[in-house]
Amino acid sequence: MPSYPDVPPSLFRELLGRFTTGVTVITAPGKAGEPRGMTANTLVSVSLTPPLVSVCVEESATLHRLLVGAPLYALNVLAESQEELSRRFAGPGAAPFDGVGYRTSERGMILLDGAIAHIECRREATHTAGDHTILIGRVIGGDAHDARPLLYFRGGYTSLG
Repeated sequence: MPSYPDVPPSLFRELLGRFTTGVTVITAPGKAGEPRGMTANTLVSVSLTPPLVSVCVEESATLHRLLVGAPLYALNVLAESQEELSRRFAGPGAAPFDGVGYRTSERGMILLDGAIAHIECRREATHTAGDHTILIGRVIGGDAHDARPLLYFRGGYTSLG
C-alpha cells in the first residue's frame, strides 16, 4: 500500500468541524471525593450488547489521569440551555462546580442538574490513540429527559433549527 502524508492539523479541524456533535461533561470524584469534570464532545455508541460507549480524553488535559483511572464515571449530555456550563467545564477554571447544581447517584457518580441524559459507566477498557486516550465504558445506569440538545459545529455551539 502506498504511503500518504497526514493532512495538516488545520485541515483536519476544518474537515471534522463539519461533523455535528453533542456536548457532554464527563464527571468523576477526585482523590478526596470532590466532584471533578470536563467538557467532551467525542461520545460514541460502541456496542449494544454489551452496552458500551467511548469518549476521548486528551493526554494533556488536567483530568486525564483521574478519568483514565476512574473505575466509574458519568457522561452528562448537555441541554441547549447549558452552553455556559459547557464553557465552564472546558476552561482551566479552578472550581467549575461552584454554584452548579448536581447530585450524586446511588453508585457515587456525579450527575449534573438539567442534563438531558446521564450515562453512568464502569470503565471497561482504555486505549491510547495519538495524543488522546479512548475510554470505553460499560453503561450500567442512567436516565433521560426531554429537552433540546446542545450541539457543536464548525468550532462553535449551535442548536437544532
